[in-house]
Order: sequence, then C-alpha cells, then structure tokens
Amino acid sequence: MVRAADRTRRPARASVWLEDGARAERGGQPSGLDRERITATAVRLLDAQGAAKFSMRKLATELNVTAMSVYWYVETKDDLLELALDRVFGEMRVPTDDSADRAGEDWRDQLRALAAQYRELLVRHPWVSPLVGTYLNIGPHALGFSRAVQRVIRRTGLPVHGQAGALAAVFQFVYGFGTIEGHFMERCAAAGVSRDEYFSEAMTAVTRTPRTSRAGEAIETTRALMSARGGDTVTEMYERDFTMALDIVIAGIETMVARLR
Repeated sequence: MVRAADRTRRPARASVWLEDGARAERGGQPSGLDRERITATAVRLLDAQGAAKFSMRKLATELNVTAMSVYWYVETKDDLLELALDRVFGEMRVPTDDSADRAGEDWRDQLRALAAQYRELLVRHPWVSPLVGTYLNIGPHALGFSRAVQRVIRRTGLPVHGQAGALAAVFQFVYGFGTIEGHFMERCAAAGVSRDEYFSEAMTAVTRTPRTSRAGEAIETTRALMSARGGDTVTEMYERDFTMALDIVIAGIETMVARLR
C-alpha cells in the first residue's frame, strides 16, 4: 500500500484504467472491502452530496472503516472518481455489436435512443458532467458507449472525415443540455421546491424586476417563444426542447450526407 506522503510526491497517472492491475486484484484486508463496494458507496455519496463535498474521509466513515483501508484499494481520490464515473456509464443500455446489426433499426432511432440515455445519465447524476471533461473516459462502460455511438454514426452515410464532427454535434449538444437540466434540478432540490414551483417563482421575479426597454423586449420575446413551444410543466418543456433540438441536429447530418454525395 502506498503511503499518503508518497501519493503526494508521485506524478499523477493519466488514468486508473492504465494501472498495471496489481492493485485492482489486492484483497485480504480485515475490513472486507473491495473496489466494487467502495465504488458503489462513492456513487451514493456523490448523488447525495455532489462532488464538491465528497471526500475520502466521508467515504471511509460511510463504510465504517479508516481512510487508510480505502487507500489499500484505490490509490487516490481521482482514481475513485474515475471508477465511479465509469460505473454510472454502465447504467446505460448499450447494444452490443451483434445486437445492433440484427436489430435493423434506422440509425436515426438508434441515435435518438443513445442520446436520450446520455441525457438521462447527466440529469440523474449531476456530478458526472464536470468529471467527463476531466478524465479520459476509457473505462469499459464508457468505451462500450463510445463504440455504440460510433457504430451508429458510421451508418449515417457520412464519409469518415465527417464522422467525428457529427459525433461532436450530437453529443456535445446532449452534454450541454443534460448538464444544464441536471444543475437546474440540483437548484430545485437545494431550495426544497419542485421544478414547476422554482420555474414559476423565477419567472415571476424576472417579470416584476425594473428593467430597461431592451431587457423588457427580450423577456417578452422569450415569453412568446415559451408559449409557442407548449407544455404545461417544466418536464414537458424540457422534453419538447430536447426532441426538437435533437431532430434539428439529425436533420443537419442528413443534409450533409446528401450534400457530400
């Protein structure tokens, strides 16, 4: 086991998934811990408190062990966060190579299904979005999702040189949408109100605040757009926006395929 002082002196490893495997197999400690149990508990704490309040000491307390017992299985907090990140990626139902080929589904429907799952993941676990941009995302579940997305993009008919751009267009959009929606849910939970209550209170406050004519015009334009969009609840509004935005991105891919042909 690496001492705490040694951990601070050693250079950061690119990814926990690039370790030699010896630590992942270690066991036999009196605490009866293993990586699976530690990672599952870490996910529960991250869901409950967020990444900012997460610590190895709190995790050890939750497990009823010492922090040093946890470090027997994971060398650093970063390693554990990376393990937790890949664990939640495993919640998505990703088709295998064979099942994707047998399904015969239209690539548009497959892309919508994968995009919807990714959005749900980001909303369900708001702590995920900053970690996605921090780590390499080369764990087995993250790679499985990546391969599934790449298979679908290859079926669009785009040439190879355009496929990376299509991937970015779809999943950077989903990442941004899911991140904002997840943070909105966090604010509602922190305020102790429902999404509809929070939204209503926010809109009331904005419309009552003294403003310049330009600000007033922008607010009225936004109100008109929201009314045209439809939906009686915040959930319905998010669903309509996500569906429309994703359809627009898919239509863009179709247009590029036709243009390049």
